[in-house]
Amino acid sequence: MLSETNQPRDRRTLTVVVPVFNERAKIARTLEAADAAVSNSGFHADFIVVDDGSTDGTADAAKTAKLESRLEVISQPNSGRVPARRAGLAAATGEFVLFLDSRTVLEPDSLAFVRRRLAEGELVWNGHVVIDTAGNPYAKFWKVVTHLAWAEYLAKPRTTSFDSSNFDHYPKGTTCFLAPTQLFRESFRHLNSYFADERHASDDTPTIRWIASQQPIHISPEFACSYTARTTFKGFIRHAFDRGAVFLDGHGRRQSRFFPVVIAFYPLSLIALAIGVRRPRLAALSAAAGLGAAAGVALVRGFEPSEAASFAALAPVYVAAHGLGMWRGLGMLLAARLKRAKAI
Repeated sequence: MLSETNQPRDRRTLTVVVPVFNERAKIARTLEAADAAVSNSGFHADFIVVDDGSTDGTADAAKTAKLESRLEVISQPNSGRVPARRAGLAAATGEFVLFLDSRTVLEPDSLAFVRRRLAEGELVWNGHVVIDTAGNPYAKFWKVVTHLAWAEYLAKPRTTSFDSSNFDHYPKGTTCFLAPTQLFRESFRHLNSYFADERHASDDTPTIRWIASQQPIHISPEFACSYTARTTFKGFIRHAFDRGAVFLDGHGRRQSRFFPVVIAFYPLSLIALAIGVRRPRLAALSAAAGLGAAAGVALVRGFEPSEAASFAALAPVYVAAHGLGMWRGLGMLLAARLKRAKAI
């Protein structure tokens, strides 16, 4: 366990690691905003972009970013987010690592705030992520989902912290996450996916949960970034499907408060399918009632009508795609266990 007492207080080096796949249009803006935040912070930083097999010229676009900090671009065959983050961690030279999603834009003073708090021994920081909803119904859907799931914090954003005891009540993820490099590396050594192929693994919940068992994780609207969600229906569906398997890998464990949801999903989804096949009219009426209820919940919770409408319209689509992803995840889990059993 890392602590203030056994590490230097004057931490000033930071490696910003950005795993990326096919984000040519956004990567330069992400890097330039992060570099501007670095210049205001007192950190001495370098940047590592891990291009995970992009086919749209993302690596070349990253090299066009106008940065004061040193930039290294690592290219690898498409392997998934976990191997990409491992590659970035292996190459990191800073005492701290900041993981950034390629769709994020750091606020200019965010790293200066964190830099000041390091002297207080607050070594681990999860970013306060603001979803850019302007003209994007998919982003509005995600805003409602995240605010409902993490209402304990997002209803009243403030500088606070959480640990293993209340881990599942706060938003967290490697979209924007800063921690000591050695602590990050240790957390990835403890990563134990249910799946044989790490491209489908949850790369943030298990690693961050382990970090929370070692250090308090701090969060604050002073350490903030904006996030650009996907803007197409195809991208939304694919993302929902992929997150289904990731959800099983991250929360299909007893320590998660969502574990009962994961366990209940499989029999309940089979029952729902049987009802839909045998009594389609009842299924249609139930779906319509669910849409109305979803919109009502969002409106009661204070969301704008357009956000409530997006949530209601996209919820059944997301549930279906996410559910299929969870079934796919279960298949991969069973295949991995069968493979290990045969190897014994």
